Amino acid sequence: MAEFLTENDLNAALSHIFESAKYELLIISPYIKLHDRIKSILQSKLNNPDLLIVVLFGKNEDDVSRSLNQNDFNFFKQFPNIQIRFEKRLHAKLYANEYQYLITSMNLYDYSQNTNIESGIIGDVTEKRIGKQTMDYFERVIEQSELIFERIPKFETKMFGLSSKYLNSETEVDNSDAFYSNTSYKKEFKKTFKRTRENSDANKEKEGFCIRTGDKIEFNLKMPMSPKAYSSWERYKDEYYAEKFCHFSGEPSQGATSFKNPVLRKNWNKAKTKFNL
Repeated sequence: MAEFLTENDLNAALSHIFESAKYELLIISPYIKLHDRIKSILQSKLNNPDLLIVVLFGKNEDDVSRSLNQNDFNFFKQFPNIQIRFEKRLHAKLYANEYQYLITSMNLYDYSQNTNIESGIIGDVTEKRIGKQTMDYFERVIEQSELIFERIPKFETKMFGLSSKYLNSETEVDNSDAFYSNTSYKKEFKKTFKRTRENSDANKEKEGFCIRTGDKIEFNLKMPMSPKAYSSWERYKDEYYAEKFCHFSGEPSQGATSFKNPVLRKNWNKAKTKFNL
């Protein structure tokens, strides 16, 4: 049966979910800054390759360290069986193991646990209606999120498959360095639209068009997209993905433009002359 929790009971339930996890631990929180108590509990799981830990965080795609700092990210990377994922739209918070789930207003953030007024509902994951609906929903959220890091344990089968021995863990996916350090597009994105806002009149002569939406923006070969279009493109960062419009003229490009080549070939000489390229 589900139970409503606040204050110390909520913190105790959160700790219990972490402590009692043997095979699965889901950590879903937009903001993560590990409390010493939680970090200590997690450290006791470092040598358990049977425990799959899934960490999903979100928000602050222009500076993800504000949602999960790199020290805590690196701490999670030590575990033998772990996935670290990102979803920019994430606002929900869920903590669960193979026995219980906790839906709460509380981020896995030391300040939230120490200071904020928070509440939550704890329940049994096997409960037919709410428990199943909860876990099914968050499994879909996890599947649709961006995988940043994954480490998988390797086992040796013994006794005709009746037992197995843990050998080691191998990192299958690691995009963490690029995820935290590849800010070139983001910096250009910020500079471009700051200039557009501050100097809208002066920039009329530098008018261009978003290659995905056709909206009027500043002409900039390094950033030929509107803010909304760039946010969509950034999820995959395919510089050669076929786009819809010419950055110079705004005319339909029939897929002949891309982030890498935003101006139609027939307009390139005109663009070079107009913008002194």
